Amino acid sequence: MESIKNRRSIRKYAGRDVSEELLTRLLQEAERTQTMGNLQLYSVIVTRSEEKKRQLAPAHFNQPMVTGAPVVLTFCADFRRTTRWAEERKAVPGYDNFLSFVNAASDTLLYTQTFCNLAEEEGLGYCYLGTTIYMPQHIIEVLQLPRLVIPIATITLGWPGENPPQSDRLPIEAIVHNETYTDYSAESINRFFAEKEALPENLEFVKINSKESLAQVFTDIRYTKKDNEAMSETLKMALQQQGFL
Repeated sequence: MESIKNRRSIRKYAGRDVSEELLTRLLQEAERTQTMGNLQLYSVIVTRSEEKKRQLAPAHFNQPMVTGAPVVLTFCADFRRTTRWAEERKAVPGYDNFLSFVNAASDTLLYTQTFCNLAEEEGLGYCYLGTTIYMPQHIIEVLQLPRLVIPIATITLGWPGENPPQSDRLPIEAIVHNETYTDYSAESINRFFAEKEALPENLEFVKINSKESLAQVFTDIRYTKKDNEAMSETLKMALQQQGFL
């Protein structure tokens, strides 16, 4: 799969629609991905209308690609379908718990990645929005998600209208551990992060934020302890509301 080597996030899209036929085919082909117990614990909400995109945008910090993309796909962990199946077949479901959420979330992310790979092979571009689990309640309300369904991932999808540079990646030695986990030493951290920290754009990132290091930009500005704790509580509340806790 050559396209994975050239993968990049696309935030600007050409003025060309993604046909229903193509989208359905890719979603159907993605169903061949691995899944726990062959239950396919996911659902996808397809958003094409401008009004619905505008309603979803605040949940994603109003990033312009949400309203600018032809299609927005919200991938949801879904144990409702399996639960309703059990109930209709005189079986007693027991999926209103945290383990079931983890299983459904894993299924959902696997399906999402398979779909992204297939879409890229077709020449489509997409941007993965990690904001989906930051404010799930807003998405739940806009998309009218019932009990045991919770949003996990969102991608904006369309034909690329830009060709941005690829994001950097850590060397393979940084993520692969042989036989057992080898903890990171100061020396290995320096070695693994040297290239990332030396990139001109990251040096500028540190400078304009008046920080000593790139790590401080992440801990003090981008992903702070305060924000992480607040959004953790929001996610817990959504899990409770949707019946997983």
